[in-house]
Parts: sequence; structure tokens; C-alpha cells
Amino acid sequence: MRIALLTDAWKPQVNGVVTALSALVDELKSAGHDVLVIHPGLFVTVPCPTYNEIRLAAAPLPGVARRLQRFVPDAVHIATEGSVGLAGWLYCRLRRWRFTTSFHTRFPEYINARWPMVPVGLGYRVLNVFHRRSVRTMVSTPPLADYLEDRGFSRLALWRRGVDTRLFRPVEPVQLDLPGPVFMYFGRVAPEKNIEAFLELDLPGSKLVVGDGPARTDLEQRYPDTYFAGMRLGEDLVRHICAADCMVFPSRTDTLGLVLMEAMACGVPVAAYPVTGPKQVVQNYVTGVLDNDLRAAALAAVELEGAAGLAYARANGWAASAAEFASQLAPARRPQLRFDPPVLEV
Repeated sequence: MRIALLTDAWKPQVNGVVTALSALVDELKSAGHDVLVIHPGLFVTVPCPTYNEIRLAAAPLPGVARRLQRFVPDAVHIATEGSVGLAGWLYCRLRRWRFTTSFHTRFPEYINARWPMVPVGLGYRVLNVFHRRSVRTMVSTPPLADYLEDRGFSRLALWRRGVDTRLFRPVEPVQLDLPGPVFMYFGRVAPEKNIEAFLELDLPGSKLVVGDGPARTDLEQRYPDTYFAGMRLGEDLVRHICAADCMVFPSRTDTLGLVLMEAMACGVPVAAYPVTGPKQVVQNYVTGVLDNDLRAAALAAVELEGAAGLAYARANGWAASAAEFASQLAPARRPQLRFDPPVLEV
């Protein structure tokens, strides 16, 4: 199958959406599909407001149209609601092509966190206009589907995410010379991740933050006793994860929390709030602990063994996730009905 994937989140960005889409494309290609990724790096870009390191495509519609015309996809999937996604949406609407979408990020809450004068409800009404034109909108978890249904979304389908167990696995940890136990957050260091809720906790041992983002400089200045390791990738990231005794995930807005699955794949138990994303991937008091008291969750999780998390990760690989994604796609063009004139009997 020839699949066109349009996304505003792509390399060199580092976040859960890029990780998921990159793994998806690799698995689809391994399964024999021909995949065209249309992303901001193909166009002139401008900085995203409040996220200068994220680049948005400027006026990408002509370039998107040319690429889709040349590729002639069997299926079109629009992964994000940014300028590339909107250009694909407009092109498909003009050509009367069918397409699918996916919901990755609760942007209304993120925008409201930065600009409280923008109501969350308004944001979801805007997103609903975007997604309701698709054949179906793929979501990562049943709780997220319920959340969106309550906000007027329809035709939701499940596309569960996987974890790369070839990369994320128990390895020799990096030597950081930190007093134990080591409580770690890794991921984007941004306001919507609620990292202060972790850094404010009264915990024994040490706190470790792995990652980068617009909030890092401020947090480093305000929490000098926390070790900030900065951006880490590949094996270096895995070695840092394995240096932790517990992964603490303070976000209340993530739709999945792929980093939780990656930590469990490394044998590290997790602590989080009992909200949409973590509730789907954490088996309470087995692979991690969910509690509205994040300190209590962290202190309980650090006592857990990592074997259960390893087993969960190994049962949730990307091959099965990609197969589920492909099964939810829709033909871009409806089959042409052939009209045969009736045979006249003489």
C-alpha cells in the first residue's frame, strides 16, 4: 500500500510524537508498504511561538499538493493539526479524497497553560472541526477516546503505541555519582509537563532530569540540588534511564506517556498521577504506582521490581502497533463504479 503521512512533528524534533511516528514508518516499510512522509523539513520554516526550537512550515500547501499528486497515495493519514496537516486537510477536501487523522496532543490544555484567556473548550471545538472531516480519528487509549467523545468527537478508533525494546532495555547504567535512590524525569522540559510538581517533592536520595526544552534554564536556576543531564539520545539515553531507581512522571495532560513505557522497558518502575495516559500503561503496584499524592507514588514505586515492566514492554512492540495503524486506514479515492449498458435481447 502507498501511504502518505503528513505531520508537523518530525526529526530533528525530539518528543513522544516524533518517536511514535518514526517507529511507525520504519515498521510500515519493513512490512512492505511504500511510505511518503511530508514534514516541515521539506519547506521554508518559521519558529513556533514559545517553542523556538520547533519549526513550522510556512505556506506549505503548494508543496504538499505537488508531493501528493506525484505520489498518488492509496491512503492519506494526517497526524497533526499544524500547517502541514492543515495543508493536507485542505488538499484532500478540494480533491474529495478521504483521509484519516490521529490525536496525539491535548493542545487546548497546553495553550491554556500559557495563555489562560484562551478557553480549553474553544480549543476542542476548533480541533473537532479539523478531525470530524476524517473517516476516523485514531487515539492511543480507550480513556482518551472517552475524553474526546465527551468533547464532541466521533468516529474514534484505537491505535495503540508500542515501545522499541531493541533500544530500551536494561544495560550498564551511566556513572553519575548521585546519592541513591535516584528519582528521574525524562522527556521534554516544558511548562505543560508540570515538572515542578516532581522537583518540589521531599524525597530521599537524588533527583535527575534528562531532556531539554524551554523551561530548562529556569528550572536549573530554581532547583540547584537537581542534576540536569540535558538532552540524551540512543544508547546514552538508555544508560541514563538505567541509572535511575524510579521514573517520576508529573504530567497531567499527556495522552499516553511513551516515556513511561520506555522506562519500564529498561526495568525502571514508574510513579505518576492517575490520569489518562499513565492509567493506560501502568499496572498499579505492579509496573508502577499511580496516586494523586505524587510523593507517595514515588516512594512506593521505588520499592517495586522492574521485571513486570520488562514483560509489559516486550508484549507491546511496534510491529503490532503498525499493523493496527494500517488496518485503520481508508482508501483515499472511492472506487469508480463501472457502468455496463444492459444487454438487449433480440
